[in-house]
Amino acid sequence: MAEPAEPARTRRRRATAGSRVVMADVARLAGVSGQTVSRVLNDHPSVRQETRERVRAAMAELDYRPTASARTLASGRSRMLGVISFDATRFGPAAILAGINEAAQSAGYLVSTIALTAADRTSVAGALDRLLGEGADGVIAIAPQRSVSQALVESGHDIPLVTLDKSFGERVPVVAGDSASGARQATEHLLRLGHRTVWHIAGPVGWIAAEARLDGWRAALKDAGAVAPEPLFGDWSADSGYELGRRVAGRPEVTAVFVSNDQMAVGVLRALHEAGRRVPEDVSVVGYDDIPEAAHLLPPLTTVRTDFAEVGRRCLALMLDQLHHAPEPGVRVDIPTELVVRRSTGPAPAPAAAAEKVS
Repeated sequence: MAEPAEPARTRRRRATAGSRVVMADVARLAGVSGQTVSRVLNDHPSVRQETRERVRAAMAELDYRPTASARTLASGRSRMLGVISFDATRFGPAAILAGINEAAQSAGYLVSTIALTAADRTSVAGALDRLLGEGADGVIAIAPQRSVSQALVESGHDIPLVTLDKSFGERVPVVAGDSASGARQATEHLLRLGHRTVWHIAGPVGWIAAEARLDGWRAALKDAGAVAPEPLFGDWSADSGYELGRRVAGRPEVTAVFVSNDQMAVGVLRALHEAGRRVPEDVSVVGYDDIPEAAHLLPPLTTVRTDFAEVGRRCLALMLDQLHHAPEPGVRVDIPTELVVRRSTGPAPAPAAAAEKVS
């Protein structure tokens, strides 16, 4: 008795068993060219609906799973984006990276991140070459230092770029938290509380956001007719905030301090406590960033909030705009800041009381 004929579908599956199904197998089964399969993968509008359905049916029958390289061939893009970061353990950069990753995943892109250990031109060039070697369609720089941005723009690579805080190229889009406005809000808040002036513990030289916060602090004091004390420069860490906080704690004239980030403000609060200066009765303190722990410090920290996740999402949106459209050159997106008032700020003490407390 003759065996029943093997179904054509089973024969086709058996023919490809033990070997990876490739685009050519799909094209052969669907009776189309490899280019048509590529167009279906890329959802190209020029493919007729009948042909599109036939190709998709062939993919399903062969259990075809397109590889990253197949998608790259189909679209001309890898659907992978590079991110260059520096000091990514800090709250702001880490939150921005999380926003980029979330938005990229929703858009169907992978993200390859390189964390720089040095912000010099050689390190930046090496990171950029590596990302381009991996086939990155574009690069986002979460490295808000002048040296990094300049190195990227001057690299000579013709690749879509998005930078943080400041662009050094006429055609490079930039996303920035409005640091100058945030610093102005913090300083004006302290002045409204009756403090004659506001001292500033700034971020490191060469950081664009730190420089913008320095400018906003100075502008607010100038507009109020207040004398601007000489700023003190930290390195974003709580340790540097503590060391600089010890210096201001021993000065009776200091009744208000604006600190360029919350981590340094944590160190300042400890230094003031150890010196016997109460916050806010003797000295008011404002930080910047609104880290998750800010509301749980003693006292809870008044600070300036930036929606870092939104910064990341907007970075991704500007990148996709470059890849899929023809955006206006030099687009700049400023993310608004918000002053979050908590219990680390209060009315200025009477001058005699402040002097007695330190004497």
